[in-house]
Amino acid sequence: MRSVSFVTAALAIPLAAASYCHPPKWTLGQTVKTTSGPVDGHAASVASKVSEYLGIPYAQPPVGSLRFQPPVRYNGSKHLDGKNFGFSCIPSNLTAFDAEYPQELIEEYGITDVGLELIRSINNPGIPVSEDCLTLNIWTKPQMGEKRKAVMVWLHGGTFISGSSAVPDYNGQFFADQEDIVLVTIDYRVSFFGFPGNPHGPRNLGLLDQRLAVEWVRDNIAGFGGNPSRITLFGESAGGASVDHHTHAFAFDPIIAAAIPMSGTVKGIAPRPAADAATALGCGDALTPHTEILTCMQSLPSQQIHATLRNVVDSPILMPYSPSIDEALVFSSPETRPIANIPMLVGNTDNESGLFRIFVPPIFPGNASREVAFWRGYNQAKFSCPAGARAARNAREGLPTWRYRWHGVFPNTQLGTRQPSGAYHYSEMATLFGTLDGGNTKEQEKVGRWLRGAWAAFARDPVRGLEKYGKGNGKGKGKGNRWPGFEEEGETLARIGFEGREVSFVRGDFYDAGC
Repeated sequence: MRSVSFVTAALAIPLAAASYCHPPKWTLGQTVKTTSGPVDGHAASVASKVSEYLGIPYAQPPVGSLRFQPPVRYNGSKHLDGKNFGFSCIPSNLTAFDAEYPQELIEEYGITDVGLELIRSINNPGIPVSEDCLTLNIWTKPQMGEKRKAVMVWLHGGTFISGSSAVPDYNGQFFADQEDIVLVTIDYRVSFFGFPGNPHGPRNLGLLDQRLAVEWVRDNIAGFGGNPSRITLFGESAGGASVDHHTHAFAFDPIIAAAIPMSGTVKGIAPRPAADAATALGCGDALTPHTEILTCMQSLPSQQIHATLRNVVDSPILMPYSPSIDEALVFSSPETRPIANIPMLVGNTDNESGLFRIFVPPIFPGNASREVAFWRGYNQAKFSCPAGARAARNAREGLPTWRYRWHGVFPNTQLGTRQPSGAYHYSEMATLFGTLDGGNTKEQEKVGRWLRGAWAAFARDPVRGLEKYGKGNGKGKGKGNRWPGFEEEGETLARIGFEGREVSFVRGDFYDAGC
């Protein structure tokens, strides 16, 4: 049990939350001094009271001698205009048909126009990419609410092969406008550039990028109205697994005060053994001196490296570009490793495979029951059971823990009609960030407000925030629907969006059959 430290935390957080003095003379988009240089902001495009700061470099460009190396902190003195997102990191393809989804699969699954747009957006179309991509973005409203706000740092998903902070679904202006938090999104190296699995050098560069970004936030966020001791790291899919990796890799110096892994855990999105990066790039073999290998890997044109990347779905290795075991950041037996002494909110969607299955033809053609059973087993093995195990471990160690399951199904998020996709992997993202572009139902609006309010309540007070959180109210004034801490046998698992309602509760292990 770790109850002593949480007595201190529980006392400290309300003191911080009680201060409502506003920064003196805060003007919209005012220049903020940072270790990267002074950054100019501007009013967000829709939430006009929110100050937006885009494309702030937190690390030196990982090119030349810094390619395939740990990130190096960026220090600068030149003015940054903060007007535009930085480049996205270089991705690899998910499938061979990323540019044009096959008509036969459209017909097989009854893919909707909304679904087709989402499928086509997975590889960040229209977002410029570069190796020089290690930047972050900030949305804040210091002129209102707390003086030292809780901070939420977002790690995007994308199977560790793609993703970007510039994806419209992740725009933080609405979250920062509606909840009293500072919202930060980051870019980190993905695909071979971020996770080379190189046995001759650093393997998990993308995780190190994320860590350096968190350090930057700790060192600079006070200037944007944030409290560096109240940072919550949250992410979905690969981003969720990354959050969980941080709780293991930096167990004794987490920096963050709380964690929200969504639809991704260390055990669910399991790491891989080291790969032979040198052979993949034609830079040598086991007999080649390591210095020669690195020189070769750093000298290749980025286009040539990109040409070696596999289409992930067609790869003989599941997730070929992802964290690999090095026993320093990523461990072969994470269940035996210490974890960070912080609260956690963890969960997944009701039908994660509703997204994944539409990228492949039916596995059991003509046998619908076997097809359903296969994907149900996939959901359990990769998401539900690992989320339950992670919640149970946190709770066993005396750490405040909450568990959820996303059930929201709405007309403007539906992927397919012939075989309904349900609450699929990623389906809650635009609802969480408030970025859905029209067509929202009244129920959807209510669920979105509740979801944002709950996540922000946890960030503001990871120890007591959700136990105080009431239906549709982020300040603990609502009646009923308080969210109790996780217990496997108690009614503690929050079903969010179930049957169109904000929240209802079932046993903590309700969805863990077969685990």
